[in-house]
Amino acid sequence: MRFFALIMIVLLGSCSGNSRAPSNQNDACAILEQRRGWLGDMQRAEQTWGVPVHVQMATIWKESSFRARAKTARTYFLGSIPTGRRSTAYGYPQALDGTWDWYREQTGKRRAQRDDYADAVDFIGWYMDRSERKLGLAKNDAYSQYLAYHEGHSGYANGSYRGKSWLTGVASEVQAMANRYENQLQYCT
Repeated sequence: MRFFALIMIVLLGSCSGNSRAPSNQNDACAILEQRRGWLGDMQRAEQTWGVPVHVQMATIWKESSFRARAKTARTYFLGSIPTGRRSTAYGYPQALDGTWDWYREQTGKRRAQRDDYADAVDFIGWYMDRSERKLGLAKNDAYSQYLAYHEGHSGYANGSYRGKSWLTGVASEVQAMANRYENQLQYCT
């Protein structure tokens, strides 16, 4: 009986994971202290795709607040009848189903999951690498990369963000956080 109880505790513990967001999201070092494996995940993505760690972090900060299972808000009919969600965006990167499928097809990573941090930062690196190739955006330009990430490559190319002052404001926040993270990362031990 004790053996069975021990097995159940281990199984339940392994299922729970660490899905809570880091407590101090304004401090890159504090985030990496709480999530020890994340730096290695981001460094691998940077080596593969060339997107700096601080740009990856700022994108996830804005998209999901570092929440593994983040989803868009629900929509309602007549104010109280749930009708679904605003979009299929999910996980750390808030990637849409179709874009995630495209990533998995292009990279051969069929088992990649949006709620896995390593997969999420690899996706961000992959997408921003495509943004550089298609749109000429520098990988360390968090402002422009975020606009292309939010609007899609076609939307960015068409300038769909130009009439959205709220979105350019959000992109400015992402750039400011990327700058902050970049400065802080120099002092993490």
